[in-house]
Amino acid sequence: MKEFKSILTAYGKVDFHKHQAALATVIRVHGSSYRSPGARMLITNDGRWVGSISGGCLEGDALRKARSVMSDKKPMVVTYDTREESNQNLGIGLGCNGVIDVLIEPVVPGDAHNPLAIFEQFMTAQEPLAMATVFSGEKIGQKFLINNRGEEYSGQLTEAPESLKRGLQQLFETKKSETLCFEIGNDFVDVFLELIEPAISLILFGGGFDARPVSQLAKSLGWEVQVTDECVAHIAPVFFPEADKLSLCHRDFIDRDFRITPYTACVLMSHNYEYDRDVLVKLLSCPTPYIGILGPRKRFDKMLEEFAQRNMKFSDEQIHRVHSPIGLDIGAEAPDEIALSIASEIQSVFSSRSGGFLKYRQGPIHHRDAGSDQVFKQVYLKGEPISKTGQG
Repeated sequence: MKEFKSILTAYGKVDFHKHQAALATVIRVHGSSYRSPGARMLITNDGRWVGSISGGCLEGDALRKARSVMSDKKPMVVTYDTREESNQNLGIGLGCNGVIDVLIEPVVPGDAHNPLAIFEQFMTAQEPLAMATVFSGEKIGQKFLINNRGEEYSGQLTEAPESLKRGLQQLFETKKSETLCFEIGNDFVDVFLELIEPAISLILFGGGFDARPVSQLAKSLGWEVQVTDECVAHIAPVFFPEADKLSLCHRDFIDRDFRITPYTACVLMSHNYEYDRDVLVKLLSCPTPYIGILGPRKRFDKMLEEFAQRNMKFSDEQIHRVHSPIGLDIGAEAPDEIALSIASEIQSVFSSRSGGFLKYRQGPIHHRDAGSDQVFKQVYLKGEPISKTGQG
């Protein structure tokens, strides 16, 4: 989401009386690549770009292709073969061992197919959206969005078949982008399906000195940050200049004054035991997937003992969301290091990853389509999926 924000900010600054622009999107990967499908960058004809589609290897060539798209006002798909034995045509050594398809679209303000016009709409959405982008055939570049209730949110594709809508609806369960082939009109076309989720929202309960680096790091990651405390001296703007909101809020009104969603992470770091305990009671009934408590494990154990004495019962699922001690085990000691540990744990929870060493991970680092060595994963014919393996 941070990349979307950066691209839209840059888009708003382009003087289209003097410049032209295009948007490049990674829409399919076979094998390995530096960026996953959904990575984007905005390119202008003066040689500038915001975002990225690789580790710097492809951007130069994408700029040259983008100039052609800007001139013709027609989208195109460029395929980059980054396998060591096949990348000499690019004139650079890549060695990523993958094939990357990149959709490059013209960005023209006021045009019905301007991709950033749709992005501006879903940036304000406070719910996950699933978006389909056609990248072959006559409708190349056209998009279609739905929300998690199956309602059409926006889009340029007026003939979206039911099979496409079902494919988008599945993303809310799998949370994995993929490329499929659909019959739209009288043509079979490749479609990139991706889940677009709201940015992580972080609420810090307690505005002490060690909360400041957490706020700074979270903002650098593109998260929305709110800081609240019962002591007005702790939430002076000079201490949290980057925070989106500072609130003086009594613990009894936490659930009233804050909108806590499945995309909200909550961190208790007030150093006040009773405050943290009382706020925790409120948070356990909220849909937040992450509650972190600064301090030793025995502090949280004491809270659980008090809850039991008061006959306050919470489910295993509710307690499982509590992380105490907070953070990943990286040997953090100083406040900046602790902030890194906390932010890393939050990211791992929202990404459904363990936070371990990647060198011990079995399988690819990034998600790949099952059957990524095939041109198509599935073909939808008459509303039903047919496996297409290339074996006849």
